[in-house]
Amino acid sequence: MFERLRESLKGLVERLSKRRFTEEELDQILWELQLQLISNDVALKVAEHIGSELKRRLLEVEAPRFGDRGQIVREALREALREILTAPPKDLPKMVEEKRRSGEPLILLFIGVNGTGKTTTIAKVAKLLTDHGYRVVLASGDTYRAGAIEQLEEHARRLGLRVIRHRYGADPAAVSYDAVEHARARGYDAVLIDTAGRMQTNRNLMEELRKIKRVIQPDLTILVVDALTGNDAVEQAETFNREVGFDAAIITKVDADARGGSSLSIAYSTGKPILYLGTGQGYGDLQPFNPDWLVERLLP
Repeated sequence: MFERLRESLKGLVERLSKRRFTEEELDQILWELQLQLISNDVALKVAEHIGSELKRRLLEVEAPRFGDRGQIVREALREALREILTAPPKDLPKMVEEKRRSGEPLILLFIGVNGTGKTTTIAKVAKLLTDHGYRVVLASGDTYRAGAIEQLEEHARRLGLRVIRHRYGADPAAVSYDAVEHARARGYDAVLIDTAGRMQTNRNLMEELRKIKRVIQPDLTILVVDALTGNDAVEQAETFNREVGFDAAIITKVDADARGGSSLSIAYSTGKPILYLGTGQGYGDLQPFNPDWLVERLLP
């Protein structure tokens, strides 16, 4: 994963290590860095920030006149990358435990457009929580897409979980409310709510999501985005954050992403933490996001 971006950064480090750390020497190469980042799905404002941060750090360094400057460049670039990934991650099992002590279930609302792997991601999170010993119930709030309810029910069958559902065309807010009340009455520890694949430009559907949030008041609204959609993933994140609001993101299909720009851009553009990375189709293929892990993949 991230092969293209890793190779681009490697070439940049090699070229910068042969230059003097002066403003004139750095400007041309850092301009090329921004172009390389953009071509690897890094959003424009993120690429500009990385370039300016790297320049600032290198200008402050007392570089040796002779010898290898590559390590200096590499460390400066690592720090510039880490800076845009500093939003603290949330620990879902810990959040469930805290809610459990108060006698309430943790309410997780999942949003995102069709095709991102949202329903499969819900199943993965459910598996994660059940592996920690928590009781989980699912809610099929996608009452529009044909087969959506059956898809969630099939995941639930495989995992041995209960699904709260209504008929197709029903009010998603009513389904979500019933699921939360069911969880409270039966002593469940967490409620995971699926929603329709919201096209980010459809204001009516955005209003429906806002209605669900008003009705159930989720503890965490999680945006699911597909790493392979590149800059569109960043646009989705910014639009959902503006129109509905979300608390954290899960990025899917990272194992097939040769570029890696989405992971960098979403965290910086929205200021929201990335919870997990989807790294395969299995229920266990959900990796907690660690900024140092990502930086190490890009600059080994």
